[in-house]
Amino acid sequence: MDTTTAAPDTVTTAPDATTAVRAPVPYWIYPLAAAGAIFVLLPLAGMAARVNWQEFPQLVTSEASLAALGLSLRTATASTALCIVLGIPMALVLARSSFPGQQVLRSLVLLPLVLPPVVGGLALLYTFGRRGLLGGTFEALGLEIAFSTTAVVLAQTFVALPFLVLSLEGALRTAGTRYEAAAATLGAGPSRVLRTVTLPLVLPGLLSGAVLSFARCLGEFGATLTFAGSLQGVTRTLPLEIYLQRETDADAAVALSLVLVVVAVVVVTLVHRRSGLPLATGIR
Repeated sequence: MDTTTAAPDTVTTAPDATTAVRAPVPYWIYPLAAAGAIFVLLPLAGMAARVNWQEFPQLVTSEASLAALGLSLRTATASTALCIVLGIPMALVLARSSFPGQQVLRSLVLLPLVLPPVVGGLALLYTFGRRGLLGGTFEALGLEIAFSTTAVVLAQTFVALPFLVLSLEGALRTAGTRYEAAAATLGAGPSRVLRTVTLPLVLPGLLSGAVLSFARCLGEFGATLTFAGSLQGVTRTLPLEIYLQRETDADAAVALSLVLVVVAVVVVTLVHRRSGLPLATGIR
């Protein structure tokens, strides 16, 4: 008598590891999510409805408008590069080291997120201004930081740096250290591990943080006005131009506001599509 058990026609296999498993969402979440989306989108729709479309090209191509937009793009790019140079080491120290006072250091790094921008501008002014903490040193070297384009870059970097540090630190913690440990076991030095393993592994998180920093730089207003002033072609960025136009030409202010929104959305969307990740901390 054959006691062999026939194999079933269908075999249950483990779920594909590449298939994302989504947790069920409670039904009552959707109305709240819709309300949040409406809360964000409705003011933008209201602003778009207020635009004088017939005069829009003339409003956004004036000499002052183009100068402000160009200055904003240049300084935001420079500030983002500075955020990357300073933010990568800071995120690595916070994510890969353990030392007394680490939590205090993290709190201080993230302080610009909660400080009013005007307070940040005052802090920069009393540090780099003519009568500031380092003002005498820079003046002796023939350098004037405050109320210059350099001041704009410093103000934008001050308020945007925490975005990159937060994003990259989260990506580093999510990635873990197993690949870095394996590379070190094979004989790679710390610098080589950083260059060939760590940074490629967290590149999406770094890119995400850089985009958030760039967008924050584009919208910076309070610290820039306090520390750099509003000199056309020198320190008057697009947010400052919008603020000034609001007092004299409301149509121009609305048109420039829409330009700023469109530029920010295009930059964020393009980089988001290339990275394939949501603009948040972490990696796949």
